[in-house]
Amino acid sequence: MTALRVSLVDPSAFTPPYDRSLAAALARAGADVELLTSEFLYGPVPAPVGYRVSKCFYRHSTNAGVDHRGRLLAKAAEHVPDMLAVRDRLETADVEHWQWTTLPRLDRRLIGKRDPNRPRVITLHYPLPKPGETRKLDAQRRYLDSFDAVVAHTETAAGRLRDEVGLDPAKVEVIPHGPFDYLTNLASPGSLPIELTGAKEPVILFFGLLRPYKGIDTLLEAFASVEGAELWIAGMPRMSLEPLQKLADRAPGRVRILPRFIPDPEIPALMRKADVLALPYREIEQSGVLYTGLAFGKPMVLGDVGGFAEFARTYEAARLVPPGDAEALAEALNDLVAHPEKRAEMAAAARSAVEKAFGWDAIAAKTLALYERLGARPGSGSR
Repeated sequence: MTALRVSLVDPSAFTPPYDRSLAAALARAGADVELLTSEFLYGPVPAPVGYRVSKCFYRHSTNAGVDHRGRLLAKAAEHVPDMLAVRDRLETADVEHWQWTTLPRLDRRLIGKRDPNRPRVITLHYPLPKPGETRKLDAQRRYLDSFDAVVAHTETAAGRLRDEVGLDPAKVEVIPHGPFDYLTNLASPGSLPIELTGAKEPVILFFGLLRPYKGIDTLLEAFASVEGAELWIAGMPRMSLEPLQKLADRAPGRVRILPRFIPDPEIPALMRKADVLALPYREIEQSGVLYTGLAFGKPMVLGDVGGFAEFARTYEAARLVPPGDAEALAEALNDLVAHPEKRAEMAAAARSAVEKAFGWDAIAAKTLALYERLGARPGSGSR
């Protein structure tokens, strides 16, 4: 029996853990899957299991390395010919599923007109413009209308696509984001970074890129009122560390800041040592860090925003706090630090969520059902 040929496309390798987890799950479900992408320059990625990877974008610029001064200019020069070459290549697929496009306004034209025999899908990984930003929302509508379906990870995002962007409701499909459970089974996991060894109290962890909207300042203000715990802040800075360090210096408890990129092999030890994962974001739709915490069954405290709120209220695997409210955050953290049985209940809720809607096999089944609804059939692509 001929398998459905699925091309997953992520030109700049923006989300390799998601791409590869979805590709593996679709392959387990019987699809013939190829991931069209580029070399990821920031660390190891999951090895392909049951699917193929073709690094057909930006080959010259990625060969130059991440620190090469001319890399972005070389990437720009390669973009149009690479997109046109991949457009021709996609003609052999039964469905093309874009995870990202690098230059949306240009790429809307480069990927060409839709083929009625080959559905074109895109997954919305990025945040939409804020409500009221009419011109930006209109630009999103023009861009997203060039696809047959748009996958949103939450009902909140789907509602915005319908009501604010103005997409046809029939085009919008809700399929959850799965856990990054490949991290729980790495062949060669690393040990805890030396800077974070020797903790004698429960650990509260903030993990991920350090950006202003993520509420790290609120977390440090809250930690000044938390007893019996350490706070770890680990991730590549995308903001000045000076104000954070000043807040850390005023905290009575121990604060350790590890300001660098955390590669995959170091993540398991970091997550397993953490007792609570704190992500008090001021704004967000979805975050890969949440799905890393979900994979490890971590009790979480989240900002009451976007997809965070929907996840926590549906599955009871996290506490919600108002964004920017240090007092409420401190109360939630103190309660979880002081009551390991509550942490255990939340960990069990996280595992239950993974076994149900958030499992990758369930996500693959929903994705294949979407392809079928759009008319994808094995052998429909041209040869």
